[in-house]
Parts: sequence; structure tokens; C-alpha cells
Amino acid sequence: MKLALLYAFLALIATATNIGAQDLVVRHYDGTDAVLISVMTGTGVGLVVKYVLDKRYIFRFRARDTVHDSLTFALYTLMGLLTTVIFWGFEFGFDRLFESKEMRYLGGVIGLALGYLTKYQLDKRFVFRVGATA
Repeated sequence: MKLALLYAFLALIATATNIGAQDLVVRHYDGTDAVLISVMTGTGVGLVVKYVLDKRYIFRFRARDTVHDSLTFALYTLMGLLTTVIFWGFEFGFDRLFESKEMRYLGGVIGLALGYLTKYQLDKRFVFRVGATA
């Protein structure tokens, strides 16, 4: 239960950085594809933040060296592709249905929550498993 609460708290931090990065982009750029660029930026920022938090506080992972850490991050990112489809599906779906920034962000938050539930299982099984080498 303690791990689940910690994971939820760290997912909340990553979600806030993702949505915050998106909001910064759309506040400063309103050109062509602003929403797509903001979602991609938020996804990238959220990915790095979530990796650092998960690696340290959830899985207590210590890479042997920079190469091992880079390979682990690449595998972490690969596992994130499925969850990104979930997240983007909700965010872009809410954007299309409701046509408002607030509802798009709500869709993003819902998509991230569902994606993170899935991502934990993938990361536990394939990325940070005990004795695993990337």
C-alpha cells in the first residue's frame, strides 16, 4: 500500500510537469500545430521526470554506468509508447469532443493516470526487473 501511494504521488508530480510544460508552450506559441507541439513537449518533459522518479524511488534502480542507464532509459521509453497512445488518445479525444483547453488537459490527466497504471506493470516486468540488464 505504501508503494502504491508513493507511486501515485510521483505520478502526480510527473503529470503536473507534463501539463505544466504543455501550458507553457501554448502560452508562448499560438502558431500552427501549437497543441501538437505542446503535447509532444509535455510528453518529453514528463517522460524524463517520471523516469528519474521511478528509477530512484519506486524501483531503487542503480545503473552500472552511463551506457547501462541510457539503455534502460531507451527500454523505459519503448514501454512508454503504449501508454503514450492511451494518454494522447484521451487528450486529443477530449480536445476534439469539447474544444477547450481545460477539457483537453482533463483528458490528458485521465489518460496519464490510466497510462501510468499500465506503465508500472510494464516497467516492473520488463525494465526494472531484478537482475535485469538492458
